[in-house]
Amino acid sequence: MAALRYGLIGSGMMGQEHIRNLNLLDGVEVAAIADPDEGMRKLSVELSGGTARAYADYSDMLSDDICDAYVVGSPNDTHHRVMLDILPANKPILCEKPLCTTSAHCRDIIAGAQLRTAPTWVAMEYRYMPPVQRLLAEVARDTTGPVKMMAIREHRYPFLDKVGDWNRFNSRTGGTLVEKCCHFWDLMRLVLQSDPVRVYASGAMDVNHLDERYSGATPDIVDNAFVTVDFESGARGMLDLCMFADGSFWQEVISVTGPKARVDACVPAPARFSRDGKERLSQIVISDRATKNVVTEDVSVDEAILRAGDHYGSTFFQHRKFLDLVRRGKGQPEVSLEDGLWSVRVGEAAEMSAKSGQAIKLDETY
Repeated sequence: MAALRYGLIGSGMMGQEHIRNLNLLDGVEVAAIADPDEGMRKLSVELSGGTARAYADYSDMLSDDICDAYVVGSPNDTHHRVMLDILPANKPILCEKPLCTTSAHCRDIIAGAQLRTAPTWVAMEYRYMPPVQRLLAEVARDTTGPVKMMAIREHRYPFLDKVGDWNRFNSRTGGTLVEKCCHFWDLMRLVLQSDPVRVYASGAMDVNHLDERYSGATPDIVDNAFVTVDFESGARGMLDLCMFADGSFWQEVISVTGPKARVDACVPAPARFSRDGKERLSQIVISDRATKNVVTEDVSVDEAILRAGDHYGSTFFQHRKFLDLVRRGKGQPEVSLEDGLWSVRVGEAAEMSAKSGQAIKLDETY
């Protein structure tokens, strides 16, 4: 079978993580890379093996039509225009999160995809972390009973430096509670199998980026927050986010609790941000309510997969599923455009709530 030719639009930090993971898969080729930054283009071409065709403007890549599938990894605020331009080609697309920076733009994408037959998959990598997959399996086998509460704690390092410093501003990212936290709203909705109806957030920029200035502009992204989400089913979700907690033993702890048990998925920071620069195993912890037994298991992942990115192997496993879907030529993406819209809607409401101090109801306005 001929290699599937990928075209990458955006070749910064996340684009390069996509390349490293595609390099681990059989039957694929990074055929083209588009990025306006010459340095990022050069690095990414070298990373892909030196054979990818480089473009400063993705429209030239589209005109040449040398790709079988596209990966969109450009800055958040470019997704709307890029996606509208590539949807008509009717080729498979993996679009990085968030789908867009606003729910209105997400709806534009959904409307533009109505006549497509090729899959459009939103890259919610956190679903595919091996410890999260274990947590999902425990929920599916009714270990907890009906999940009533879901709590996610992410205590991590600050936003990294990006080309053009685009990730310092709400106008370009959608805000931290969209840009970073869309993963978590997606996980809550997936686990609870219910749609959010109400969001309350308290958050601020208290520590990071306070003294930074970019062309005279001051960063305005939240660096810590508590967010509560009520769901239609009556279940509740809670996020505890801190982006000045470098060195935390667990970067994420994702907990689901029902009448029978609680299950925790514990994920360490990437090796390059850990205390000793080494990879650590994640864990799954099951606390049984009736017996009071607590079972803790390590969740191992191949070292080569861990080294390929900063998301505990999830980018690799996501790409493998996306590739399987494309090869089959039928079936639906596991993460749909509607899933992408929901994650942005909740993030938008959380940003709005943090600013206003009011709970936000998720009606059709948002």
